[in-house]
Amino acid sequence: MTSILIKDTTREEREQIVAESLGAIEASCEGCAAGMYEMYQDYIEGRRELREINMAYRAGYVSGQTGPDRSDCGMV
Repeated sequence: MTSILIKDTTREEREQIVAESLGAIEASCEGCAAGMYEMYQDYIEGRRELREINMAYRAGYVSGQTGPDRSDCGMV
């Protein structure tokens, strides 16, 4: 496998990497591929690595687990 890092690819190669990766989801949901393509625009332009974009995307999700409630003593 060749490197997909920005320093090792051209803009055209990065655009192809994103297009090929997102091509698998085009038929599975209407309109979502365009939004996903937009999400990876920073990678295509050479501003952020794929890893950074994916980590930021995942960080926006909430696990659904709630922590303990706080009270005057710290925890309930």
